[in-house]
Amino acid sequence: MDFEKYTERARGFVQSAQGIAVRDGHQRFLPEHLLKALLDDSKGLAANLIKAAGGDPALALARTDAALAKQPKVEGSGAGQLYLAPETAKLFDQAQKLADKAGDSFVTAERLLLALAVMAGSTATILKDAGVTAQSLNAAIEDIRKGRNADSATAEEGYGALEKYTRDLTEAARDGRLDPVIGRDDEIRRVIQVLSRRTKNNPVLIGEPGVGKTAIAEGLALRIVNGDVPESLRDRRLLSLDLGALVAGAKYRGEFEERLKSLLQEMSHSGGDIVLFIDELHTLVGAGKAEGSMDASNMLKPALARGELHCVGATTLDEYRKHIEKDAALARRFQPVIVAQPSVPDTISILRGLKEKYEMHHGVRITDAAIVGAATLSDRYITDRFLP
Repeated sequence: MDFEKYTERARGFVQSAQGIAVRDGHQRFLPEHLLKALLDDSKGLAANLIKAAGGDPALALARTDAALAKQPKVEGSGAGQLYLAPETAKLFDQAQKLADKAGDSFVTAERLLLALAVMAGSTATILKDAGVTAQSLNAAIEDIRKGRNADSATAEEGYGALEKYTRDLTEAARDGRLDPVIGRDDEIRRVIQVLSRRTKNNPVLIGEPGVGKTAIAEGLALRIVNGDVPESLRDRRLLSLDLGALVAGAKYRGEFEERLKSLLQEMSHSGGDIVLFIDELHTLVGAGKAEGSMDASNMLKPALARGELHCVGATTLDEYRKHIEKDAALARRFQPVIVAQPSVPDTISILRGLKEKYEMHHGVRITDAAIVGAATLSDRYITDRFLP
């Protein structure tokens, strides 16, 4: 029983379980204490796994509380002294065996939960009564793992990487949360054309700030939802990468790489139905880089070369020349799609299409003369910005 081979989260659950035993005045550290600690988890890993396995986590927690309430309490001089029960020692051995069998280098929190279901005893009975079997729980674990092994002490951080670090634009389009895209048919068609290629199928939108590069990505999401794309793109999901969330809190060496690796692994196990939209593509060059480690762009290159990563980038012409064009290996993975500033007539058409949404939001009426005047005068006098 080597706790050095436990992930940080698994060790945290063991410590929480010991705290529960001491708080309740119990002298023996039982498997039920560990099950309660897992079910009390605010992030809900155990609860979510039990739900995915067809069980009821609330019932499991109620049965666990009832089982612990029957345990004798110690007061006086013996209070606070905790002894490891033999069944708990067996539980830790069982968790280690399950991890070794799965090819994991570390024992994770879900392996502890699986050991509680596998090992004969009251915890297995509690989970069975809550509708969970070892087989269904193992299947739920494999589903969230997406073929990954626990090869670091922060392995659980990588679970659900797509949900944590991306935003689903196709889902937003389906729910009506995206503004309609007026015009830009040529650019959207060009993006679809590049995406439909067998190789070199990663377009990068290049244009000045504010000309509507992100709107083109949203227009692509709307077309996917409406089925107005070739068969090869019909069932794709367009996910927007949140680089801020990916980098945030990654203070230890290798933590950022671990997150990005988890994201890429989930994408490669998705069956190729995901297109990743990377806004401000140039920020990936140098992102997460620390001494002796790789930056994000160097981690993306092999995935792009193998065709495991299908993405649409967006950046400005200056940033493209400064960061991406200099890196020949990265530049040749992307096909430029130039996004020019729309003309005044195009801008008027765009504003007419969006007029209703702005009227509803502000509670005003916008006349057609105001739209024409806004587009014409801003083009004439606001020279440091671009028409949308």
